[in-house]
Amino acid sequence: MDSRYRWSAERANRWSKSVAWPVGCNFTPSTAINQLEMWQAATFDPETIDRELGWAAAIGFNTMRVYLHDLLWHADASGLRDRMDQYLAISARHNIRTIFVLFDDCWNKEPRLGVQPAPQSGIHNSGWVQSPGEALVLDPTAWPRLEKYVTEVVSAFAGDTRVLMWDLYNEPGNRDLNAASLPLLRLAFAWAREGEPSQPLTSGVWSPFKPVADFQLEASDVITFHNYDDVASLEADITRLKAYGRPLICTEYMARTRGSRFETHLPVFKRENVGAINWGLVDGKTNTKYQWGTPLPGQEPEVWFHEVFHTDGSPYREAEVAAIKAATLG
Repeated sequence: MDSRYRWSAERANRWSKSVAWPVGCNFTPSTAINQLEMWQAATFDPETIDRELGWAAAIGFNTMRVYLHDLLWHADASGLRDRMDQYLAISARHNIRTIFVLFDDCWNKEPRLGVQPAPQSGIHNSGWVQSPGEALVLDPTAWPRLEKYVTEVVSAFAGDTRVLMWDLYNEPGNRDLNAASLPLLRLAFAWAREGEPSQPLTSGVWSPFKPVADFQLEASDVITFHNYDDVASLEADITRLKAYGRPLICTEYMARTRGSRFETHLPVFKRENVGAINWGLVDGKTNTKYQWGTPLPGQEPEVWFHEVFHTDGSPYREAEVAAIKAATLG
């Protein structure tokens, strides 16, 4: 099978039947404010990663969606490759597979290596950074370096069964980039194909920017999407996307104050055989227990937006953990 081309729907569905129902979360260890702090040599924290993935596995999670960053590869490719391998070894001990994310248009536009900022009190994702950042998204002269990043990362782990799939670009067009991200999105798929991965490629549908969403649906081997709204919205998305005849994974959901909850949504995902990857695992430096756009400096939110566990491993809500276990282990 030529890996330079999009998988057929038949191949994608065979792949889906060969893997366990993907259920888990977007994972950043509680000691990291962003993807740079997670992966840089000085702050890579395998002890915390191991502990927190153990908590995830204990409630039946088998999949983590984990963000990389182009600056990490550009600065220290061999070091990042070694840390990725170490991470994958830890996750494999917990029977967890990984969806790696390569690019991201969310949050702060000017990423920098080195010491990362401290969290801003009460502000959701105050230190998260885009990859590669708006300036490079709009600068084709920078793209040869990005091509090297994508092809080399994918080829390094192209046959690794610990990697479930490659999510090439998170929310392309966010932060007012809109369709300006489409050229880089297109190239990301072409570059990743050159890495000859055995795993499927995807980019999650999330936005009202029709040219971007249309391309994501045309290019992805497995269709992924984001939904932070109520059950009716989720079921409508599933119905619409099932028409494409490919496996579905929701790679972002669960926002309690928006009506997106484990108790209501996991039964739908399981019934429809749609993968379910919520945002967040452990309350930590990302501050994603706070809602988007509603800062609460120095205060605890009345209701956590994301996250499943406190930093000591105790559940935020015991009933939620019971609901998760009912879906994953029941």
